[in-house]
Amino acid sequence: MNHLALITKREFINKVKNKSFIIMTFLSPIIMVALIALISYLTQLNNDSVKTISVLDESGLFANEFESTGSTKYDILMNLNLEDAKKVVREAENYGLLYIPKADSVDELSDKIKFFSEDSPSLIVMDRIEDKIEEKARNIKLKESGFDPEVIAKLDVNINPGLETFEGQKTSKLGSGLKLAFGGAAGYLLFMFIIIYGNMIMRSVIEEKTSRIIEVIISSVKPIQLLLGKIFGTSLAGISQFLVWVIIGGILLTVMTAVFGIDVSGAQMAEQQELIKNVAENSEFQNQMAGIITEITNLPITNLVFMFIFFFIGGYLLYSSLYAAIGAAVDNETDTQQFMMPIIMPLMLAIYVGFFTVIENPHGTVSQVFSYIPLTSPVVMLMRIPFGVPIWQQMLSLVLLFGTFFVIVKLAAKIYRVGILMYGKKPTYKELAKWLKY
Repeated sequence: MNHLALITKREFINKVKNKSFIIMTFLSPIIMVALIALISYLTQLNNDSVKTISVLDESGLFANEFESTGSTKYDILMNLNLEDAKKVVREAENYGLLYIPKADSVDELSDKIKFFSEDSPSLIVMDRIEDKIEEKARNIKLKESGFDPEVIAKLDVNINPGLETFEGQKTSKLGSGLKLAFGGAAGYLLFMFIIIYGNMIMRSVIEEKTSRIIEVIISSVKPIQLLLGKIFGTSLAGISQFLVWVIIGGILLTVMTAVFGIDVSGAQMAEQQELIKNVAENSEFQNQMAGIITEITNLPITNLVFMFIFFFIGGYLLYSSLYAAIGAAVDNETDTQQFMMPIIMPLMLAIYVGFFTVIENPHGTVSQVFSYIPLTSPVVMLMRIPFGVPIWQQMLSLVLLFGTFFVIVKLAAKIYRVGILMYGKKPTYKELAKWLKY
């Protein structure tokens, strides 16, 4: 296996010395941070602008319901008719005019209230206005019917049943969301890594095949060693690049916030920030935060970390061997399209099963079956683990995954051995099956 180490080292050095690889390693985090900074800056500019909405309430029922906030100012118009109000609003270049006409009853107002503006108003602004009017109208109708709105509000009962396992471990609905978030992030990261660096392996094989360098190498190295060396070398280069992205991105975000004063969390609107502040002071919110901390501590963090590493490595190696086999079977990247669908489909299916089935029933038949199938298990099992999967099931899934990798890499080596020396002909699935018999 000395050749394997040499090929891995050669592949790694060739990748990290490649000009495009070096440029993208340092340029990608700069571009991403610049985009984040631009979005945050534009959002801050948008939040700094105050929307002035004029209100002409001829009914006299709703004017007191509109209180100005940090980003929205309500200007109550008095002793004006509708046409004069429109003229005043347009001259002042206000955001819009809310017109509430006179009516004999609240029910008649539902189709008569109008909002005038130069352009289509924000859906968020309109929702907020509608909520204020509907709440006031509801209270008016309750009073007309002889009911006290405050008494009715006190009659509301919020049911929040406590969730607990038979072993006594407390859980919650929020905990299910956190578990899905952890598992989903792990599965999606693996998915993106396979797509990005699997294609890199495939292009590397195609480049060496077209340059005829491979004819010299193959004479002294076994195909399976050459295949594994390419996979390992490119994987190490990919991990190195990813770590550089994280380090540079973190440094740039810190510098951007400290030096230029751009708040990357500035995408929140002023109303949202005010709402979050009010909610944070609420005792119920504090109880929810305590519940979140409890749920995080109840997560099998150690199990998640170790299994993420193993499933990440196994899943990547399995798909990388398939990408390398495709690269060996074709002469150019255009010809790879006919073989990409069988690789992409299991990954897409795994993401679909993970997000739409695991969250509904993580221990159901569908979730369990797909967490054992090697082509989908790296994603699905990672999403299931936070919900509590027996160790024997995780180990069985790992054994099947790595066992399938060894089988696939041997089959891929056979395609690699024949296809790497084939030129000028686009192979079919039938021909690939023949190559496996050689």
